[in-house]
Amino acid sequence: MATQPTQGNDVSKPGVKRMRWATQRVTSMRAEGKRNAITNRFHRGGHGAEKKRDSGGTDSGDGSNLGGGGRDTSDIDGDPGRNNDGTYPPRRMFFNIPLPDDARDTDGRPIAHFTRNKIRTSKYTPLSFVPKNLWYQFHNIANIYFLILIILAFFPIFGASDPGLNVVPLTFILFITAVKDAIEDWRRTVLDNELNNSPVHRLVDWNNVNTSEDKISIWRRIKKASTRGVMSVFGLWRRKTKDRSRGRKTYTERALDEPRVSIETWRTNRDSVALPRDSIEEEGIQMTPAPSPLPHNTSHGEEITSGRNRSNTGFSYDDSELPIGAFNGPLHEDLKDHKKSINIPVKFHGSLINLSKQIPEKARFKKDYWKNVQVGDFVRIYNDDPIPADIVILSTSDPDGACYVETKNLDGETNLKVRNALQSGKKAKHARDCERMDFVIESEPPHANLYQYSGVVRWRQRDIKKPEGDGMDMAEPISINNLMLRGCSLRNTEWVLGVVIFTGEETKIMINSGVSTRKRSRITRELNWNVVYNFMILLGMCIVSGVVNGVTFGEGNHSFVFFEYGSIGKTPALNGFITFWTGIILFQNLVPISLYITLEVIKTAQAFFIYSDTLMYYEKLDYPCTPKSWNISDDVGQIEYIFSDKTGTLTQNVMEFKKATVNGVPYGEAYTEAQAGMQRRQGVNVEVESAKAHKQIALDRIRMLEALRKIHQNPYLHDEELTFVAPDFVADMNGAAGNAQKIANQDFMLALALCHTVITEKTPGDPPKIEFKAQSPDEAALVGTARDCGFTVLGRSQDGIFLNVLGEEKEYKILNTLEFNSSRKRMSAIVRMPDGRIILYCKGADSVIYSRLKRSEQGQLRRDTAEHLESFAREGLRTLCIAQRILGEDEYQKWNKEYDIAAAAVYDREDKLETVSDAIETELTLLGGTAIEDRLQDGVPDTIALLGDAGIKLWVLTGDKVETAINIGFSCNLLNNDMELIVFKTEDDTIVSAGKELDKHLAKFNITGSDEELRAARKNHEPPDAGHAIVIDGDALKLVLTEELRQKFLLLCKRCKSVLCCRVSPSQKAAVVQMVKVGLDVMTLSIGDGANDVAMIQEADVGVGIAGEEGRQAVMSSDYAIGQFRFLQRLVLVHGRWSYRRLGETIANFFYKNMVWTFVLFWYQLYNNFDGSYFFDYTYILLVNLVFTSIPIGLMGILDQDVSDKVSLAVPQLYRRGIERKEWTQTKFWIYMLDGIYQSLICFFMAYLLFSPATSVTSNGLGLEDRERMGVYVACATIVVINGYILMNTYRWDWLMVLVVIISTLLIWFWTGVYTSFPGNASIPFYMAGAEAYGQLSFWVLSLLTIIICLLPRFVCKSFQKIFLPRDVDIVREQIRQGKFTYLDQEGSPSQVSEKGSSADSANSTKPGDAGHAKPQFSPDDDTRPIYPPSVTATGTTHNPRSQNGSDGTDYTGHRASLEQPPPRISLDRPRPSFERIRQSMDRTRPSFEASDDFTSAAMLTRMESSHSQTPTQRMPHGSSSLR
Repeated sequence: MATQPTQGNDVSKPGVKRMRWATQRVTSMRAEGKRNAITNRFHRGGHGAEKKRDSGGTDSGDGSNLGGGGRDTSDIDGDPGRNNDGTYPPRRMFFNIPLPDDARDTDGRPIAHFTRNKIRTSKYTPLSFVPKNLWYQFHNIANIYFLILIILAFFPIFGASDPGLNVVPLTFILFITAVKDAIEDWRRTVLDNELNNSPVHRLVDWNNVNTSEDKISIWRRIKKASTRGVMSVFGLWRRKTKDRSRGRKTYTERALDEPRVSIETWRTNRDSVALPRDSIEEEGIQMTPAPSPLPHNTSHGEEITSGRNRSNTGFSYDDSELPIGAFNGPLHEDLKDHKKSINIPVKFHGSLINLSKQIPEKARFKKDYWKNVQVGDFVRIYNDDPIPADIVILSTSDPDGACYVETKNLDGETNLKVRNALQSGKKAKHARDCERMDFVIESEPPHANLYQYSGVVRWRQRDIKKPEGDGMDMAEPISINNLMLRGCSLRNTEWVLGVVIFTGEETKIMINSGVSTRKRSRITRELNWNVVYNFMILLGMCIVSGVVNGVTFGEGNHSFVFFEYGSIGKTPALNGFITFWTGIILFQNLVPISLYITLEVIKTAQAFFIYSDTLMYYEKLDYPCTPKSWNISDDVGQIEYIFSDKTGTLTQNVMEFKKATVNGVPYGEAYTEAQAGMQRRQGVNVEVESAKAHKQIALDRIRMLEALRKIHQNPYLHDEELTFVAPDFVADMNGAAGNAQKIANQDFMLALALCHTVITEKTPGDPPKIEFKAQSPDEAALVGTARDCGFTVLGRSQDGIFLNVLGEEKEYKILNTLEFNSSRKRMSAIVRMPDGRIILYCKGADSVIYSRLKRSEQGQLRRDTAEHLESFAREGLRTLCIAQRILGEDEYQKWNKEYDIAAAAVYDREDKLETVSDAIETELTLLGGTAIEDRLQDGVPDTIALLGDAGIKLWVLTGDKVETAINIGFSCNLLNNDMELIVFKTEDDTIVSAGKELDKHLAKFNITGSDEELRAARKNHEPPDAGHAIVIDGDALKLVLTEELRQKFLLLCKRCKSVLCCRVSPSQKAAVVQMVKVGLDVMTLSIGDGANDVAMIQEADVGVGIAGEEGRQAVMSSDYAIGQFRFLQRLVLVHGRWSYRRLGETIANFFYKNMVWTFVLFWYQLYNNFDGSYFFDYTYILLVNLVFTSIPIGLMGILDQDVSDKVSLAVPQLYRRGIERKEWTQTKFWIYMLDGIYQSLICFFMAYLLFSPATSVTSNGLGLEDRERMGVYVACATIVVINGYILMNTYRWDWLMVLVVIISTLLIWFWTGVYTSFPGNASIPFYMAGAEAYGQLSFWVLSLLTIIICLLPRFVCKSFQKIFLPRDVDIVREQIRQGKFTYLDQEGSPSQVSEKGSSADSANSTKPGDAGHAKPQFSPDDDTRPIYPPSVTATGTTHNPRSQNGSDGTDYTGHRASLEQPPPRISLDRPRPSFERIRQSMDRTRPSFEASDDFTSAAMLTRMESSHSQTPTQRMPHGSSSLR
């Protein structure tokens, strides 16, 4: 809306605070869906874009690499729009207005420089590829190390026998990496060109004063020419190979993290125009009349926003206000007269079009490239077109200015969003209208927040009757709702006209595609120290060699003086220096540089196996488990703490409206999982109760449907979609309980139908069907229930909403919508009713609404409603309160002026709007409350129980209220009846009281929270006793996370089996994760499904995102993406454990083999005065790590298994070895190193003892005593020992592993025999060395003895350990051989059972693998689906100071028969079975629990008085969490 200019909107104000949001990029290699592919690449799981290993050459090293693509802006004129400190300045854009003097330089050009719209995610050009790629690759210390060795080898002084061969390994690595980088970058280049050359309709032949002519430098012209040349060659080759199969998307391509296509939308592929010209010569395109997505002139809502089937709008309609008679009928005629009679003020929005302005009428819209779009351009977008830049909407094909955009490529959400045109620009339709516009846009600088934008458009409104007059200055605020962002697509709207404000690198999508947080696995971090240790050993060996050699040459009385013709260095010191560097070359294999390459190959294979696991494939979404960070798979095998969201993670996030309380009367029949768990804990037969309840619900459903159709034949009511089963509600709405209750029920449903931001979509049919697209599933459930009860939302206009109220169509004008956010925890809609009244409807958290009610009124209603809400929460339902306030006309107009001023602010708009909104949301009248069920996902109880058996501690961090979280905790096995529930609360919300409460609870465990206790806790990885659980809300959590109390709270939680943090904000979730991760030095995993989980996902060592109902923000920021929570058990307990154990064993064996090989060379130096001569032929040194030993150890890291996946799940305790980090320790490292030294001694000195007594000769008299032939003896035996040692440490001896070991062993004999048989290959002394050695019996006997003596100690130690000191896995492997786990193959693994949807009671599991016995049960209807809450035994001896009966005091009533229970307290004369059942279960506990706990319980709500009624701007502290 337009407002008068206000103070405080100076555009020179400093830039806004920058924020990094959830959308991050991962590299995409798809050739299909080109525009979406490149935009998706910026926002999929950030860690999938994590830089590859340093030797891969993909790390720029300077921070310019923005993820996997490494966006290079060197060809896009740098970043001319940024300040020196990297921030963006505010900006002003002028349209058809000359630039003022302060916006021009001395040459008259614009001072402000905006980035081009061309983007480049590729790093290279044809000219820069070779030098740039080599530069990136040599940022890796490993490649530098190899290069130094090569350079040294080319100096004969260092004794390298064949420097040319030394180049081969490094050249091979550089070449393979360069080819990989070239392919990846080429694909990025192709996609960049496709995107940059996509067509858009841009206004031409007019003067855009915001930009100046772009000058192209000579160097840039050369680069462009080279790129075009390569593209031309590629195009020619591609045309020749066009007959190759193009194929459809493969299973692998489908797993790339892009949001699934929503069923209500479709996409039209428009071929991009990739021509070498700068623009496309095409005639201007004339606009044509287009249908509107909103209902006008319809009957019974038959033409609702269904995309193609819409009513015509007609371009003759130019009124800026929605006509009152949009629906024809006497009601609206009366409404017109009524508005005239009460003199309702009508706002004047003004128009940006200056009708009196003389224009040349030359401007026209012409198809052009995206890359030519500039800031300040007018553009026109057509239906299904992607958005080329961030655009302010001026007008749309709908006269109300509405349009639909799909943002799934931007934020992952699949539902459509409504965006609105500026009120002042809605009349613009043609190019000539754009020429007549005179206005200025003042905008905040670019930033990353996808959900926030503040700007203002200013213009001078002239009177068409007096065009020569000065006119009136006007302004209209611009918010995110008036913005279409690059990366979105236009849907269900024929066209949109807008102006460009951000281009290229300054668009929100590109700012969010920055460098993602880099995660490195714990083993990788610890491995650096082991490499340093080896390097220190290498330096020690080289120093010893240099010193001994220098001293020996200095003495001069040794026998070598008769054979050496002087020393190279001439002096002992120089000889020692030369020998030092010779030793670096000779012992180079001691530093395992190739280990990093091997580990990357292993981790890549592990990621592929995780992705290919069909048991983690979610068929409903066609979504496999998708690894995004390939280098942290071993961390998944060391997880000790899991932090989980509740809604959408443990639950389905598919909301069903179940119950309500209206005017103090409870309605609704439901039998929830939490309620079943509560009754199970009371000793009630759940199966019997469930059958009774479901039978009653089925009968009540029939009664309710009949009653609804008697009131009104609702065409939008579908029997199968009815979730709110309450026949008494319909009866009361029809007047059965009196007129007051009738009015209350109707007002309640009207509030649900009006207070929301839902988009409607109609599916034609008989009967028709209306679907609601909401940003929150809760909101869609509320509106859906209103529809079922006869209050159907038909559609929206720019400032109104159309309802079908019990068969009568009505229009309600939405004056203001005060949107929901995590700090407000409420939303409101101010509505002008058809009778002219103004009513504010507000819905939100119960504590928030109660604090804003009228003081000293509705006392009994408050108490009744609070009691009902608490009972709903105990059934595991999510509750909201509904309230309203009737506003006076003057009161509203006065407030609306303040609201308009706040809405027009360019800076701090959100804070100002929140302050103004808080002032009006007071003095509310309570209407009632709602209760929505979010069912548990399949397999959640089993998964939590299995993870607990593995020693993993699960914490739930949720925004729900305490009662809901507790009952869901009982339902999903997180809590059980044997636990003492510690509900942490403070008396006065001060740190002092929180400290006292902590000390009180710590005393139960005889600890004080000291530093010594913290050090002991870090070393103790045992799971705590299952006797305690702690529950804390956001307000108390804020206190205990302070520096003074954090350590005590951490130690208290360490002693508890389960921790539930309720009413927490996203930042608090991340803070809790950080506290545990750093405080206890443990490995953590966070799992969630929404944007509010992104912070904790990124904070944890491993982040897992669930592709659920809330979009894909969590998935895009995660390290692993899964479809359901139950897949976590397989990801962690199977693949994580396998990966950790494999890598731990692989690394240890890698160090061992290098130690053996290198120290054999070192022992030889003892007998040649450490002169650096080679004991082996140089080809052995080059090939030992490349060929002879690399494949067996690589196969060990990829395929080795100690037990199968089924056994891993059947015996989850095997995972505890990973929690305790026993697979890779420094002790293990040094044991393997010492083992390598021992075996090197045997390998060398066995041969030495053979040759030292006498001279050995062949059968024809040739000597065997030279070092080359002795080297053959030693080298062949050493390789066999190394490969045999690796095989001995491998658990799984399948045919592939054994075959690879045999081939690798035979390969050195084959190489020696063949290589030495040709004089051109081998050196003269090495010629025929293989044949001569193989012909000696001593060679084979020595090899056999060496192998036995080397491996015997290891064999004896392993045998002793497995027989007398067996580990868990050794016992399990023996049981497998005894056939004790054969039942897993017969009945299926636990993972297979859970895949079928079983939620069997895990408490029945009494032996390893019992989860596999769970029988899958199926039910076609959720209401009749069996519920499997955790079973409990009698707990009469369990002590709980909070309980009256020795058990869980929340709802336990003892194991008495139902006849012995206290009689139910009936609230009304009509029975309400569901509510009375839950009330009975609370009777015994009410004095001990509800009366003492203040977590939004009935006790607290009934005592709460509004703190906002007298001082509207004062806020009551109620946390900062969202409703979820």
